[in-house]
Amino acid sequence: MGNEKILGRRQLRERVEDWRHSGAKIILANGIFDLLHVGHVRYLRGAKALGGKLIVAVNADESVRALKGDGRPVMPGEERAEIVAALADVDAVVVFSEPDVRALIREIRPDIQAKGTDYTEESVPERDTVAECGGRVAIVGDPKDHSTSEIIRSRLGPREP
Repeated sequence: MGNEKILGRRQLRERVEDWRHSGAKIILANGIFDLLHVGHVRYLRGAKALGGKLIVAVNADESVRALKGDGRPVMPGEERAEIVAALADVDAVVVFSEPDVRALIREIRPDIQAKGTDYTEESVPERDTVAECGGRVAIVGDPKDHSTSEIIRSRLGPREP
């Protein structure tokens, strides 16, 4: 992958430990980030504004297919991770293959899990796991007016079989 921000799980745990020793808060954001759009940028900017080291967990291709169906992702996971890592607000990126980020939350124990405005604090699927690990959930970003699915539907039209 060639980017010092893109880490494997073991490397990420070590980096988190170093950051914690230096007094930094750990913030986790996650998503597919298939076609990067302004909603993603605002979500990650809002997460970083919580004040800490921002880790972005990017869904691996197989979990995207399970969540979104055939034809997705549009871009391979390694490329999506590289694009997210290029953003100034992002301190680390990890690709995960599980259906959700619960296992990763247990591994790194973030102080804050940042979720987009398509959630409420009560509707975040992993909120109980975050709380069990001593963290809290924060809703950040702009209203959910942007989505890759909608961009594909409205701007690119239906995909050929």
